[in-house]
Amino acid sequence: MCRKNMGIIALLTDFGLNDNFVGVMKGVIWSINPEAKVVDLSHQIEQHDVKEAALLLKSSYRYFARGTIFLVVVDPGVGTERKSIVVETEKYLFVAPDNGVLSFLIEKDIKRIIQITNEKYFLKPVSHTFHGRDIFAPVAAHLSRGESIEKFGPAMKKMEKIEFSLPQVENGRLVGEIIYVDRFGNLITNIDQATFLRFVKDKKFQIFVRKRKISKISSSYQEGAGGIPIAIFGSFDNLEISLYRDDASQCLNLHKGSKVYIEKAQGQN
Repeated sequence: MCRKNMGIIALLTDFGLNDNFVGVMKGVIWSINPEAKVVDLSHQIEQHDVKEAALLLKSSYRYFARGTIFLVVVDPGVGTERKSIVVETEKYLFVAPDNGVLSFLIEKDIKRIIQITNEKYFLKPVSHTFHGRDIFAPVAAHLSRGESIEKFGPAMKKMEKIEFSLPQVENGRLVGEIIYVDRFGNLITNIDQATFLRFVKDKKFQIFVRKRKISKISSSYQEGAGGIPIAIFGSFDNLEISLYRDDASQCLNLHKGSKVYIEKAQGQN
């Protein structure tokens, strides 16, 4: 990998901002590499939600400079026998618990997977509950100084994978579900634009969420002025259900796991 821009560390956690955890991790990074540039990708991942962390990381990492190190600490298995890993792709490095949070990475893009075992790089003593501070942050900081990843431990052939829910065609309908609710209350589904277009094939369609029906794809949120729910392909490239300047999750009583149905207009195949 080109070592250019290796000083950028993008931090993704479920720690929130009320406690000192994020600040302490940054302190550890800067004590090892004062020149590191730390980007807060998000610290508001729902507690322990590895799939949500994977979704936000998947939709974000390609927009960063080559050489960025993604430091992920969403770690419900901290203190157990789960592994800590560094994953190298052609452009990036990922430091994370081996719990499936990097499942979105395409196998052909992965160059190396290293298990983090070299305690030389750990803070001592290592806490049973805060590997973000004592293992992950120091490793990311040393990587940002140009340390070779093979120094952190042995190579692994594979990492843990988790299954993500995918839209299915059932009884002539495309059935998806809401997988993320952003801070505006927009409801992001697991139906990506390519899947949607393959199903509707330029035919008329209807989208059903609870008792609401939507018959077109909007190009702006403002098309929902007047309290009308809209469907739009947003920055995730997935179908969103939204209300203009309002919280669709609260107003429509929808949440993660709620179903979304797409039907072709009657008489169209």
